[in-house]
Amino acid sequence: MTIADERTALRNLVAGMAPFDEREANDRALVLAWIDRGGELYRRVPPDEPPQHLVTYFLPHDVGQDLLFLVAHRKAGRWLPPGGHVEPGETPWATVLREADEELAVIANPHPLIPAREPLFLTVTETVGPGQHTDCTLWFLIDLHPNDPMAPDPGEFSDAGWFPRTEVAGWPAERTDPQMARALAKLDAHIHAARAAGSGHAGR
Repeated sequence: MTIADERTALRNLVAGMAPFDEREANDRALVLAWIDRGGELYRRVPPDEPPQHLVTYFLPHDVGQDLLFLVAHRKAGRWLPPGGHVEPGETPWATVLREADEELAVIANPHPLIPAREPLFLTVTETVGPGQHTDCTLWFLIDLHPNDPMAPDPGEFSDAGWFPRTEVAGWPAERTDPQMARALAKLDAHIHAARAAGSGHAGR
């Protein structure tokens, strides 16, 4: 796939997302404009070259118990979804597959609420600390369960665990990603829509 093809595929992916709120609509417009003006998409030199680049989160969610798996990220000092930077030549979903293997030693399976390997949510966020830059982050859901074996990377994470989704939604912004509550509000809307359609117990 050429760079032009990668850019077109990413644009189509982002343009196809349905914004949950005004902030996500604005962030989607920012990302589309960034893609259209030829901005460099991938991080070349950690942590901030170029100053804006493409990132993925993958949020493990157990549908049956409505639990989320989060990691205590050493560098960020927060409880976050696992994830990482998109590399040249990768689709965002390919990044999810690679990072799930590297960070948790699991296979990233598409989530029953979003089976098409499409992102749940999109954010544009200024990072904090040294090397401040802008992360354009695509949030994916993956289907994972508390009894699934995994091995979180101790070099990246000081702790990891499962939490009730409703509990995480109420965490203060400084404990997790500042946009976590909005992401989970969008997930909640998907859950309610699935239940209304009679598929609220999808999964294993």
